[in-house]
Amino acid sequence: MGLYLHVPFCVRRCGYCAFSTVAVGEMLDPELADRFLGSVEAELDLAAAVLGPQRPPLDTIYLGGGTPTMLDPPRIRRVLDAVRRRFELTAWVEISIESNPDGLVPGQLAAMRDSGVDRISFGLQSVRTHVLAVLDRTHDPQRALDAVHGAHAAGFDHVGLDLIHGTPGETAQDWHDTLTAAIATQVDHISAYALSIEPGTKLSARVRSGALRTPCGDEAADRYSVADELLGADGFEWYELSNWARSPAARSRHNLGYWRNHHWWGIGPSAHSHVAGRRWWNHDQIGTWSTALEAGRSPEAGHEVLDIGARSMEKMMLGIRLAEGLALSSVPTRTAIPGLLADGLLEEHGDRVVLTLRGRLLADHVVRSLA
Repeated sequence: MGLYLHVPFCVRRCGYCAFSTVAVGEMLDPELADRFLGSVEAELDLAAAVLGPQRPPLDTIYLGGGTPTMLDPPRIRRVLDAVRRRFELTAWVEISIESNPDGLVPGQLAAMRDSGVDRISFGLQSVRTHVLAVLDRTHDPQRALDAVHGAHAAGFDHVGLDLIHGTPGETAQDWHDTLTAAIATQVDHISAYALSIEPGTKLSARVRSGALRTPCGDEAADRYSVADELLGADGFEWYELSNWARSPAARSRHNLGYWRNHHWWGIGPSAHSHVAGRRWWNHDQIGTWSTALEAGRSPEAGHEVLDIGARSMEKMMLGIRLAEGLALSSVPTRTAIPGLLADGLLEEHGDRVVLTLRGRLLADHVVRSLA
């Protein structure tokens, strides 16, 4: 079982971001931070009560956002101590945190490591300032690369970088240079995502108005192929469509839990949960979420219970994204498999089918065919 904690605070809202965030400027108000943590503790109490005394130990804890490192080290320790008081942790528990490189202060990385955080991922996105400007990112690329060295020095077991390709105005050389710089830091995990234009975002409005061009699918395929080539040449292996790791130990076990359809409880505004076939999601506004918990109510905004057919379909849609592939017995419609094999989109590994590189580029088509 995994635990996800959504920390919604950011210095500013990036133009492409569709997550539930609260822009608070350079300094997080201590009263707001403490109200948030009080609500986190209340939701942890709720989770412990609902799961009961036989609740399984936590295998992973993930602090995402937002920008979790806007919480200072004592508050991060408070969160993790609150979890430990309510849940047993496995001996091999993975504790991860996301970070923006421009908000870190001296000693913060070491303090987080001392609190038990063993995995950290920095949002680099690009090493080109003109690309970052389109994304409304404020950090200096060199600061992000320096943060990686700081995390290594602080003793984190695993350090990763998150990259985005396909930003309007990005050239093939920009992307090549970003990958080269990321690889040179000796991180052991890299996520590389195609830019998604989400409705309601500032970036979406700029594309719709014609101020920025729509990202090109062919360019996205080219960027992905370059990433796979350069990362593979340096010892990385893909294990999920957009994620590469230097070793099996460097893979994100928390995210693998999502893709394998395991159980997790989400804490915080907009957080989603999945336990025993029931999915639910919290109110996305921090005030509504906190008010419900302070009144002793669940912060749930909605839920769904998947039937056997829907669960089987979801397992297939998530599982095909993984390098481990799908067991043939879990594929709902096998009649399409011979054609996908002949087209070079799938290959057989014993009793499993796995996406080829071409199949990864056309993963949506493969999913539709198998459905």
